[in-house]
Amino acid sequence: MNLNSSSFSGASGKNLDYVVMQVTLKEKLLGTGSGNLTELENVINTQATKGYRLHTITTSNGGSKGLMGGDRIQATLVFEKIK
Repeated sequence: MNLNSSSFSGASGKNLDYVVMQVTLKEKLLGTGSGNLTELENVINTQATKGYRLHTITTSNGGSKGLMGGDRIQATLVFEKIK
């Protein structure tokens, strides 16, 4: 799994009750929607295999990057350990 534009806690999978991760969603150059929803899906599924479930997700607008770069949305995900 390639998480070039994501940052994630090194605590993931270390038997903590909660793990916080961030994923930057990039708008497609042409059209609407995110160009990397698969990456977000991979982050969620990876945490599920480690015994976590998605507890909360929040988003904030990160603005535009460069010429015709599209908007950036910062998604912060909180995962809770399934006990």
